[in-house]
Amino acid sequence: MKFIAIIPARYASTRFPAKPLALLGGKTIVQHVYEKVSAVIPDTFVATDDERILQAVEDFGGKAVITSAQHRSGTDRCEEAAAKCGITAEVVINIQGDEPFIHSSQLESIMACFDDPETDIATLVMPFDRKADFETLHNPNSPKVVIGNDDRALYFSRSVIPYIRGVDEREWLKTHSYYKHIGLYAYRRQVLKQITALPTGTLERAESLEQLRWLEAGYRIKVGYTDIETIGIDTPEDLKRAEAFVRSLKGCAVN
Repeated sequence: MKFIAIIPARYASTRFPAKPLALLGGKTIVQHVYEKVSAVIPDTFVATDDERILQAVEDFGGKAVITSAQHRSGTDRCEEAAAKCGITAEVVINIQGDEPFIHSSQLESIMACFDDPETDIATLVMPFDRKADFETLHNPNSPKVVIGNDDRALYFSRSVIPYIRGVDEREWLKTHSYYKHIGLYAYRRQVLKQITALPTGTLERAESLEQLRWLEAGYRIKVGYTDIETIGIDTPEDLKRAEAFVRSLKGCAVN
């Protein structure tokens, strides 16, 4: 099975303008992501709306394509990039451009989901720490996933699901395995084309989670599992934490 990887990278960001070009350990964030991903998936492309990012990628020897600045999500940007890159593949993997510590095992886990011929879309989940406090589980910025016995996602929510009846909520993590959603996606090529043509769904509108549009339309989302907590960079403060992490590696390069 042939895979291509697309890394959406926008220049404009309300919380962190020019984020892909910010330096981390002497390299831009987008270069860290690209090098991690291309080591596993040779056909890797950055999809950007800005010539400065395109030039930066080409300067370090990477591949990039210019896409529209009007896309509503990284998924839509992936569709345009996949159509433009000139590579024929069965599966497109969407890797967020602000995950410089993405691990090869996470990519391999999501790729393995397509060993199941009925998989339309795949994503990653990670178990919540059973020792975490309820506030961590309750955080609406950390979407939860309910998973069926066949490792397919049944629902995603910013609320805590499932509700454990008759048990104090502060004991829920000790009595049930909860999973957080990791924002890494992969789609069969034709499915990507189809889902980007869908109108916004009622569930998506309610929770502001685009994957609910796909579930509501009947697409099957297979989950892969990871136990690796990565450091995503959404703000300058996140970048400072990432720099501290790099320093903690005692001079080891972020490869």
